[in-house]
Amino acid sequence: MKCDDLKGKKLIDECNDGLKLNSKVRKDGDGIYQENKIVRMALFGLGRIGTIHLEKLLSHPSVKLMYCVEMDEKRTQFVKYRYNLNHVKFLTQNEEDTVFNDEEVDAVIIGTPTKFHEKLVIKALEARKGIFCEKPLAVTFEGMRRCYLLANKFNLPLLCAFNRRFDPSFRQIKDRVERGEIGQVQVVKTCSRDHPSPPIEYLKTSGGIFHDCAIHDIDMICWIVGEYPISVYAEGHAFIPEIAEIGDYDTVFITMKFATGVIATIDLSRNAVYGYDQRLEVFGNKGMLCSNGVRPTAVEHHSSIGTTQVPICNSFATRYAESYNIEVEHFINCMKGTQQIEVKDFQTLAVNKVASCCEESAKHRKLIEIPKSMYEFGLAKKVDKLAVNEVEVIKDIKEVEEIAVASV
Repeated sequence: MKCDDLKGKKLIDECNDGLKLNSKVRKDGDGIYQENKIVRMALFGLGRIGTIHLEKLLSHPSVKLMYCVEMDEKRTQFVKYRYNLNHVKFLTQNEEDTVFNDEEVDAVIIGTPTKFHEKLVIKALEARKGIFCEKPLAVTFEGMRRCYLLANKFNLPLLCAFNRRFDPSFRQIKDRVERGEIGQVQVVKTCSRDHPSPPIEYLKTSGGIFHDCAIHDIDMICWIVGEYPISVYAEGHAFIPEIAEIGDYDTVFITMKFATGVIATIDLSRNAVYGYDQRLEVFGNKGMLCSNGVRPTAVEHHSSIGTTQVPICNSFATRYAESYNIEVEHFINCMKGTQQIEVKDFQTLAVNKVASCCEESAKHRKLIEIPKSMYEFGLAKKVDKLAVNEVEVIKDIKEVEEIAVASV
């Protein structure tokens, strides 16, 4: 809740004192935030990811879902009756401005196809709404930069949803690396293999395997290591004819080298017939931390003919179910003012640049050295230290724009 939304000096004083309100409050920047406030939201997109977020919003005691916006009428009717959403207003794409014109809406969650992201983000920011948006924020790097410039100008929360940062297993690995349990990190390996293979219609507009798939691994590795690569090399091939026809790859292998000597590899596939395969390994001079394929249950059957267990998770929705819940919870807390956005603007821009370098490497089959100009933006420094010391203190929009331009 912003100060501008409160009526009268008396009520503002009451908020400052934490009196006559059934919540704890604190002042942050220009606004007053309540720990127990109800966050009023609108959801754009009722596809796979939108429905996942919908279930979290409906079950959260601090959220009032006011609107759902969806272009597919059949999908709208299915969701409306499945979840008995008589209290929610359903809008078509042509009616989306109703959300932005409603001053009661605090925030929006955007889970539409990528091509609509930038327009919706800009509209929401101009309407002074907080934003949770599935990656990418925009189709182009410049579009992403525009979104962040506007968010910084209005001092609004803008979370680009890199959900793997919120996975409990991956988060534990990062925390234990930071505590020094495996000493100096030397090698990081990730494996990300899709199941089932995404529909061709989706892949046509996905932005390609590097920006749609590899970028998750790039972000996670940089997040854990605490720096960004100085060079990348990538190879790719399309074994699936339909994917070859759209000029994309279904199989990719990436090597990244960091200034501290860390070497990282990323193993990607669009089609793992045995399940949704997600693995992470971090090796150091004092040991190793691993997260292997997650299974729905941990039960094993041992008998005279051997040992069996259930297959690994079947899809991203089941493998990362908990991470999706945690990241939405994080955004809600950011709207309350009890947490700060963890996925910083410069981090999102940086990993997009790295993904583009990987794409270029695969296209030309050569090593790509990351331009030094990127590191003038601070990309070679420790991520968390940079976030506190260099990014959060920038308040003037002109300074933000100069930094963003320097990173291009």
